[in-house]
Amino acid sequence: MIVNHGFNATLTARPGMGDQLADLLLTGLSDGNPGTSEHCLVYLVCRSASNPDVVHVTEGWTSEEDHHRVFAGEAAQAIVKRFDGLLAKDPEYTDYVPVHGKAAF
Repeated sequence: MIVNHGFNATLTARPGMGDQLADLLLTGLSDGNPGTSEHCLVYLVCRSASNPDVVHVTEGWTSEEDHHRVFAGEAAQAIVKRFDGLLAKDPEYTDYVPVHGKAAF
């Protein structure tokens, strides 16, 4: 499959809540959650090296429509609701389409 839609989101947690935010985002990779969808080809959670309360998420999807459809689902909405009280400000998004890369974990 080819990534046709992607973005990077920068999320800033309330002071001292960066670990909780990163853990919440990583639940997106649990069975039945958005990151396990056949349409989600990239789901990468990263921490800022200079600010422990800043978390970055990189996602790549087969299409924008697939992304919106999956995130309208019950599992994704349950994760989104858990953001209440964790974020210090609205997430910042940068749209792009991943071309190629490598990840080894």
